[in-house]
Amino acid sequence: MLPKSKIKIIFILPSLVAGGAERVISFVSQSIDKTKFEPLLLVAGYENDTVYDVSNVKVNYLNKNRILTAIPSIILSIKKERPDIVVSSIAHVNTAMSLISPFFKNTKFIGREATILSKRKNEKKARKFSPVYFMSNGFQKLDAIICQSQDMAKDMVANFEVPEHKTYVINNPISNLPALKDPRPSNKKIKKYITVGRLTEVKGHLRLLEILSRLKTPFEYTIIGNGGLKDEIFAKAQSLGLSNTIRHIPFTNNVNDYIAEHDLFLQGSYVEGFPNALLESCVVGTPVIAFNVPGGTKEIVENGINGYLVDSEKEFEEKLNEKIDWNPSEIRESVYKKFNKEKIINDYEQLFINVLKE
Repeated sequence: MLPKSKIKIIFILPSLVAGGAERVISFVSQSIDKTKFEPLLLVAGYENDTVYDVSNVKVNYLNKNRILTAIPSIILSIKKERPDIVVSSIAHVNTAMSLISPFFKNTKFIGREATILSKRKNEKKARKFSPVYFMSNGFQKLDAIICQSQDMAKDMVANFEVPEHKTYVINNPISNLPALKDPRPSNKKIKKYITVGRLTEVKGHLRLLEILSRLKTPFEYTIIGNGGLKDEIFAKAQSLGLSNTIRHIPFTNNVNDYIAEHDLFLQGSYVEGFPNALLESCVVGTPVIAFNVPGGTKEIVENGINGYLVDSEKEFEEKLNEKIDWNPSEIRESVYKKFNKEKIINDYEQLFINVLKE
C-alpha cells in the first residue's frame, strides 16, 4: 500500500567521487519530484571527496572509509529515518543491503547494478574480492534490481538467481545538454580520435592500440582516464611506435569539451554496463566506433546514424578508414529521444511507486 504522505527514500552510495553510479544516483536523488518524494542521500564516505553538485538534496556523510565499516551507521540511519524505500548502487553495497533488509519489514530495498557482474571474473582487480565469488545469490532479498541494460538484466536472472519480475531496465540519463559540436569536414589530413574510461583490462585499450598501429593515415589519439593498467598501456604504445601520437589526460571536469574536439570516439571494451562516456560523445555530436559486446553499448549505437558497432578488429579498422560526413544534430537526437532526463526520471519514479504497491 502506498504511503499517504510523501514517499521517503534513502539513496546510499559509498562516496561521491567521480564515477558513473555516483553521477547517476546523485542526479536521480536531486531530480525526482519533491512534491511526491522526500529523498535523502546517504554517503558512506567524506564530504571532501565530493565532485558532484548535490545542493538540491539533503546529504548525510558517514565519514567511513568502506561500506563494511559504515553498515552500523547505515542501520542506525534507516532506523531513525524509517524510509519507505532504500536505493543502493554498486554490487557490494547491494549485497550489504540484501543482508540487512530482512530486519526492516516496512521498507522496500532496491539495488542498482553498474555492470554485468558475471563478466567481472575476467578483470584481475575483481578476481579475489568481487561479491560474485562469495555470494552468488546475494541479491535475492532485495525487492527490485535496477539494470542499466537488457544484457545486465539477463545476467542477474541467469547467474544470480534474481527472479525476472524483480528486474527493471532503466538506462542512464542524459543529465545535461552541452553545446553541440560544429560539423567538421571529413577531408582533414589528421584525424583525431578519443577514448574515455578507466585504464583497466576490460576497457580494451590494448586492442585499440593494436588497431591504430595498423592505420596508414596520420592521426592523433587522446586517452582520458586513469587506472592500474596505465604503465602497460603506455609501454604498449611505445613498443608500437605510437607514443608521439598519444595525449594522456588522467582526469578532467571538461570531458565534453575534449570529446567535441575529436572526430571519433573509440570504445575497445570487452563488456560494458551502460557506457556513459560513449553516450556523452553522442550527446555532443561526436560519432563512435565500438565493439558489439555484452552490455548497453548496443542500446546506444545505431549503425550509420551515430556510429558503428563492429564484431572484429578488422572491421573496426575498416570503419576507421571510412570517409563519412556525420551530422552532429542527428547523432544527438538518436540518443536524446531514448535517454533524456525527463524520460529516465519518470521511469525511476514509476518504479518507486510500483514497488510500494507490491
